[in-house]
Amino acid sequence: MYAYFVDAYKKGSLLRLREAPEPDVGPNDVLVQVHAVSLNLLDSKIRDGEFKPILPYRPPFIAGHDVAGTVLRVGAQVRKFNVGDEVYSRPSDGRIGTFAERIAIDQKDLALKPKTLSFAEAASVPLVGLTAWQALVDRANLRSGQKVFIQAGSGGVGTFAIQLAKHLGAKVATTTSAANGELVRNLGADVVIDYRQQDFEKELLGYDVVLNSQDTKTLEKSLRVLRRGGVAVSISGPPDPAFAKQKKLNPIIGLVFRLLSRGIRKKAQQAGIRYTFLFMNGSGAQLEQITKLIEAGAIRPVIDKVFAFEALNEAMAYLETGRAKGKVVVTLR
Repeated sequence: MYAYFVDAYKKGSLLRLREAPEPDVGPNDVLVQVHAVSLNLLDSKIRDGEFKPILPYRPPFIAGHDVAGTVLRVGAQVRKFNVGDEVYSRPSDGRIGTFAERIAIDQKDLALKPKTLSFAEAASVPLVGLTAWQALVDRANLRSGQKVFIQAGSGGVGTFAIQLAKHLGAKVATTTSAANGELVRNLGADVVIDYRQQDFEKELLGYDVVLNSQDTKTLEKSLRVLRRGGVAVSISGPPDPAFAKQKKLNPIIGLVFRLLSRGIRKKAQQAGIRYTFLFMNGSGAQLEQITKLIEAGAIRPVIDKVFAFEALNEAMAYLETGRAKGKVVVTLR
C-alpha cells in the first residue's frame, strides 16, 4: 500500500508518499480501507516536532489522525464490527497513521459512520468532534442556560463546538472575521465578535465557560470574561501538571509544564476560575454519541475544501494558511 510519511522532524517539510508495509492486525484491531481523511493543525505540529516531548514518534512514521472507510478484516476478539461496515475514527496516540490506503485501528477507537454522511463528511468529524465533546461535556460540564465563549468559531473545532454547545442549550459567543459572521450565526452563535474590529474582553462578561484555542495572551484575557466559578478549557496550552500526570510523562517534563502553566494557573486561582488543559483522546464510545447527534440533524460537518490523495501536501499547505472555514478533507480513489 501507499502512505504519507514524516521522514524527519522539520518545520514546513513535505510528507513523503511511498510504499509501506501492510498493517499488522491484532486480536482487538479492525483493518480499515481508507476512503477519506481530514487534516488538522495537530498533523503539521507533529511534523514540525512541536510535540516530541509528549508524543515521541520516531521518524519515519505515517502521519494522520482522522479517517473514514470500510472494514476489510477484524481481529479474533472483535465483536462490534464486521467486514463491509462503514466506520470512522480518530486512532489513539501511538497508533496514528490515517494518511494511508489502509490502517489497523483498535476497536475501542472505532464507531460506525453516520448513515447521513458521505465518507468525506465523516472523515472531517472525529478529532474536532471529540475535542469539542471532551472540552464542553467532560471538562466543562456545560449545561442548558449557561454562557460559553468559543474562540475561532469558523475553524474546525469552532464550527463543531458551536453546534454542540447550542444542542446542550447554552448561549454561545464566538470570534471570527466579518466575512465568516454569517457562517457562525447559521451554526448557532448568538454573539459574534469581529476580532479585527472588536475586543472580546470589552464585549463579554459573566461567562461560565471558555474554550481557548489561541495563544497565552488571549487565554489570560479570556479569564477576565468568566464569572467566579467558571471554567477555562484550553486546547492550545499551556499544559498543566494534571496533564503530565495523566500521560505519565517524564518528571522533568512534568516540572517544565508546571513552570509553563504556573502564571495562568495562579491568575485563574486568584479569580476563582478552574483552568484545565485538554489534549483530546480517541474514543469510539464518544463517537457513537456524536453519531446520534449527527443523524438527528443536531450537528452537521463544515468542509472548506476537498483534495485528492495525491495532493495531500497541497491540502496541508492550504490548512496552514489559517483561512479554512471548517475542515480540509482528502479523498482516496
